[in-house]
Amino acid sequence: MNNVPTCFTAYDIRGKVPSELDEKLAAFIGLAFVEQFSAKKIIVGRDMRLSSPLLSAALCEAVQKYGVDVVDIGLCGTEEVYHAAFSGVEDGIDGGIMITASHNPADYNGMKLVQKGARPVSGDTGLVDMGARVMDQEWKDTILRTEPGRIGTYVRREDKQPYIDHLLGSIAVDRLQPMKIVVNPGNGCAGPIIDLLESSLPFTFIRMNETPDGTFPNGVPNPLLPEKRAATADAVRAHGADLGIAWDGDFDRCFFYDENGRFVEGYYIVGLLAAALLQQHPGATILHDPRLIWNTIEVVEAAGGVPVMTRTGHAFIKEKMRASDAVYGGEMSAHHYFRDFGYCDSGMIPWLLVCELMSTQQQKLSAMVDSAMAAFPVSGEINSTVADPDQVITAIEKKYADGEVDYTDGISISYPLYRFNVRKSNTEPVLRLNVETRGDAELLEKITQELLQLIRG
Repeated sequence: MNNVPTCFTAYDIRGKVPSELDEKLAAFIGLAFVEQFSAKKIIVGRDMRLSSPLLSAALCEAVQKYGVDVVDIGLCGTEEVYHAAFSGVEDGIDGGIMITASHNPADYNGMKLVQKGARPVSGDTGLVDMGARVMDQEWKDTILRTEPGRIGTYVRREDKQPYIDHLLGSIAVDRLQPMKIVVNPGNGCAGPIIDLLESSLPFTFIRMNETPDGTFPNGVPNPLLPEKRAATADAVRAHGADLGIAWDGDFDRCFFYDENGRFVEGYYIVGLLAAALLQQHPGATILHDPRLIWNTIEVVEAAGGVPVMTRTGHAFIKEKMRASDAVYGGEMSAHHYFRDFGYCDSGMIPWLLVCELMSTQQQKLSAMVDSAMAAFPVSGEINSTVADPDQVITAIEKKYADGEVDYTDGISISYPLYRFNVRKSNTEPVLRLNVETRGDAELLEKITQELLQLIRG
């Protein structure tokens, strides 16, 4: 990724506006995308950030000028672009671009891109080539000198009903029981979708921070951060709600709170959804990331499924899901992927499925996850800024050389009673640590502190 703009990452595009990403660069990225994938018709969507409308307009105008038809779905979540891409193949949709920086601060923006059929675009599947193009002055000069031929069409599509119908089709709506649910979009894009779903669901929604607002008046919408969880938890307890749900800005991740306001790690939701989908698809393959694995493997094997570990990251998981025809893939970071959703991740389908499970099993969420939480306690992901990540990983590998080592993503080392994963960030000098044990909270604390002391020196 050395010969690409600084805003290009391994999986998407993300950077500060305007120093790392501006309208001119957005236009060239759009042109590089349609050239890379020979696209003639694309979907474009955007999140609530103040810079998103301008970046979107610049990109749309640029590709239209060179004969590409644009279907602009406006303010939306990333998964709405995915849905429009995989459901629109017969209508000639060749890919999609979502203008978003997800949970990054307000002065950031970026893009998530998919090819025809919502196949992911990453460093290994075209993103590096696109980055090289926009760094090539000769290519840009040639583009600017090219005489426009046919001007592409522009259609603004406001109708979200096909997407809403797909969400509702992922569950048995008639089996749902009335519930009181706290929903916290964090002033991101999830609020309008909750409004559209409401009339079809027997739920009473208690809304927080529901209006999309790119100024982030209530802070960055990233419930993965422990300091961002209290407000939703407090609301669940104050209203006596059955469930709490929060999303990040572009709502491709959703986070759960049980009826006591307790935050439920995404790891346990992976096991819950895997078991549910295996009831519908006996013997199916379930993908999971390598950070935390023991609960998922136990649940999947007990349900007759095939657990398969794969590298962390949406592009890797989506490609592996297609290759193995997996029915579901889950990451502990709250990304959940579904075969019936074009092998893409959704932040709406998981909570609908959880509500269906609570309804059919007549159980609270706490009762559904308590045993797994006790059997496999976890540290939660702990991030540490370090001067030399590779040196630290080498030191860890040396200290724990007698454990079972796996290099699927970063380094995972397992012992009979505990295991851990340490992996590098793709964008900053940060190491991410996850620890789990077999039912031993004291051992969890001991090993976590031992590792942190080694990592932080």
